Amino acid sequence: MPNDSVQQSVLAAVHDLVSAFASNNLPEYFGSFSDGAEFIFYTHTERLYSRIAYENLWEQWVSQDGLKIISCKSSNQNVVLLGDEHALFTHDVETKLSTNSGIDNVQERESIVFRRDGGSWLAIHEHLSPLPALGA
Repeated sequence: MPNDSVQQSVLAAVHDLVSAFASNNLPEYFGSFSDGAEFIFYTHTERLYSRIAYENLWEQWVSQDGLKIISCKSSNQNVVLLGDEHALFTHDVETKLSTNSGIDNVQERESIVFRRDGGSWLAIHEHLSPLPALGA
């Protein structure tokens, strides 16, 4: 498979993941990750070593904080192929979300490592960090 085609298939997986996140389609969103995916969130003190751990944390955010995603936009996208079976995707993320505290607009950047799983790409690692403020 030529590199352009592989990059496009990774970007299609990213599109599906971001779209599911933005629309609160949790089965599809969590289905974008492998069972053993690892998650590092700057907003959470511990690493998560499985998709189910992330799902449980998400349920906590919803039940305790009233979390609901209003919208999510991905920009500044880049795909780096790591051999035939892995890809590193990076992007900037603007998420509008609602919690019990009100509505917030969050600016972040994210790295996601994907692994080819048959004919599709599954995320196996996600690292989220705040987008630095300009001039900081």
